[in-house]
Amino acid sequence: MKRTILCLALAALSAALLAEQIFPKPGWKDTPNPLAGPGATIGGELCTYSGEYPKSFNYYLNQNTFSADLFGALYDTLLAQHPVSLDYEPSLAEAIAMSDDKRTFTVRLDPKARWSDSRPVTAHDVKWTFDAVLNPSNLTGPHKIFLSRFESPAVLDERRIKFTAKEVHWQNLDTLAGLQVLPKHAFEKIDFNKINFEFPVVSGLYRIGEIREGISVTLERRSDWWNRDAARVRHTGNFKTLKYRFFAERENALDAFKKGEIDLFPVYTAHVWVNQTDGERFDRRWIVKQRVVNRNPIGFQGFAMNMRRPLFADARVRRALSHLLDRRRMNETLMHNQYFLHRSYFEDLYSKALPCPSPLVEFDRAQARKLLAEAGWKANPKTQLLEKDGRPFRFRFLTHETSTDKFLVIYREALKDAGIELLIEKKDGAAWARDMDEFNFDMTWAAWSSGVRKDPEPMWLSAEADRPCGHNLAGFKSDKADELIARQRSIFDVGERHAICREIDAILAAETPYILLWNIDSTRLLYWNKFGMPPTVLGKYSDERAASALWWFDEDSAAELADAMKNNQALPARPAEVRFDDVFQEP
Repeated sequence: MKRTILCLALAALSAALLAEQIFPKPGWKDTPNPLAGPGATIGGELCTYSGEYPKSFNYYLNQNTFSADLFGALYDTLLAQHPVSLDYEPSLAEAIAMSDDKRTFTVRLDPKARWSDSRPVTAHDVKWTFDAVLNPSNLTGPHKIFLSRFESPAVLDERRIKFTAKEVHWQNLDTLAGLQVLPKHAFEKIDFNKINFEFPVVSGLYRIGEIREGISVTLERRSDWWNRDAARVRHTGNFKTLKYRFFAERENALDAFKKGEIDLFPVYTAHVWVNQTDGERFDRRWIVKQRVVNRNPIGFQGFAMNMRRPLFADARVRRALSHLLDRRRMNETLMHNQYFLHRSYFEDLYSKALPCPSPLVEFDRAQARKLLAEAGWKANPKTQLLEKDGRPFRFRFLTHETSTDKFLVIYREALKDAGIELLIEKKDGAAWARDMDEFNFDMTWAAWSSGVRKDPEPMWLSAEADRPCGHNLAGFKSDKADELIARQRSIFDVGERHAICREIDAILAAETPYILLWNIDSTRLLYWNKFGMPPTVLGKYSDERAASALWWFDEDSAAELADAMKNNQALPARPAEVRFDDVFQEP
């Protein structure tokens, strides 16, 4: 009888074990980051350029690159990912258990996880963060998309919280794993929309130091970080301080870099890369000029047309406006042919073996005029402007960077020839961002990053077109795209989901919510020659932002640089190009 009971108990236990998946995977071991430099030391400062001063440092309120980086330094996520395999690793949570039906997720927090004020990170903090993001009064934009897929979580005890998904979705685990938890006790009495620049309690490796409004913000490395002894973070996050400098104009930032006021300068324009990287500092290699080719996912950029406005509601009009942009001319005359022209919204889902079927939209005045005529636009013989229903074809292009001017001048000429008047409206970065949040624009330039696993929902689902602060900037709506987005939600095979993304891409190519522009498949870096770094320079899937995690201040290199500059001598060359796959051999 006892044996029968024991067998039944073991069977029940086995069934329980089979009924859930554990992340990190059973048998996971805490091993060093394979991309980290074993010679890395802690100390020094890395100063980088970070665009214009943002409207908020709170990433939940301001989804820009800088705010994402800053929040990543201040607040740990529930789980981390291995930098090469992308397998889950512990962070604030020891583990997340997912039920066999992929609907229930039980988060178990690490008992060692602590806030910077020494209080433990609890399940109540996790629930408060969830509730704050989903609060309808809070302007948390696309973050609502992901968390709204769950019921309100149940706190089981101080260290455990259970999430139940409303539907099976492949991204549910990613959503919870990547949740940046905020301290309830620090923020619960504050209007969430006013949590912008002060973050007195953090969980991450860095805390905010000096803030010079509009000029710079400095992060200070914490010696008391709760996770500092983990092998997986050894030789990463090496800088004692991270300093971010803000400039309204990129040219001013470049001048500051050349003066030595900035250490690392990512180059986003071909003109700078080709024409402004010469002279003594470059010839003598005091400044390193380097391209890094890795597997950083390729996003897209283009002129977003606000389809909520009647002027851009007709796909024929949007297509005509795309035909009036001479991208080849711009690439040749302004960008030294360094870029490839977009024909897709998911560029890295195609290859030589699987080419993109969408044709490149070429500059074609005749085709543009034909499409505009079909859409009912006719020239006024007196003004030569196109008109429809007594309204002239006139729109505003909202911009926040002077560097766009030279492109817009060419575009405006072509539009004028077709009978369209383009007005340029320039605002500072914060005002531009506010207008984007409220969809207050006709046309604007937008650049979007991408991920290894593509999720089309935030940007292309019809329901997201009317969500303030969301990513569906163009206001795109399509029943067919909605069906495809719904279908991919329950598919866990990455290849199958990406095949669906290619179907969505074909719909986008036909509907033209953006006038697609161009991109580049490498990261272009300029940096002062005083840093140590791993052979890969950057990570497998990262851009210049990986420098703050993987590089370190090298006292010997800094001394050699100082001597070389004093004595007008050259330094040894560093590779002009680093290809990740040639340097790093995966086990």
